[in-house]
Amino acid sequence: MDIVDRRTRSRMMAGIRGRDTKIEVRIRKALWGLGFRYRIPRAKGYKGLPGIPDMVLPKYRAVILINGCFFHGHDCHLFRLPKQNRQFWKEKIEKNRKRDASFSNARKTLGWKTLIVWECSLRGKTAIPFDLLVEKLSRWVVEGAGDMELHGESEN
Repeated sequence: MDIVDRRTRSRMMAGIRGRDTKIEVRIRKALWGLGFRYRIPRAKGYKGLPGIPDMVLPKYRAVILINGCFFHGHDCHLFRLPKQNRQFWKEKIEKNRKRDASFSNARKTLGWKTLIVWECSLRGKTAIPFDLLVEKLSRWVVEGAGDMELHGESEN
């Protein structure tokens, strides 16, 4: 049984941001400070690029996604399938996973590389120090040849 009523739960879920989260803004500012210039696609994506990534670095043909472990079903300590409405969440998260994989494959076909920064690499018991995370990110943008994921420290 949920510990709050439906109206309260609905208000709480509506408050979860999908764009411009504190984590996204922090990473963007760090990359901008290092001289990286990027675009932030909105509703229609970026010039035919599949999906709506969090950041696009056209000069490097690179896309950065900052994914929450819950909504994208990451296999880490931050993900736990809710006990309430379990089937709904299971189907929703599986649909998100399939869509993520489809978009990633489509971008790869178009010659773009994708980096996924998982929430567990930024918070929780497996968080990577932020300076180290930004260093890994910037190194990948410049030198990385393919897709990559940044997980929490003990999960690499």
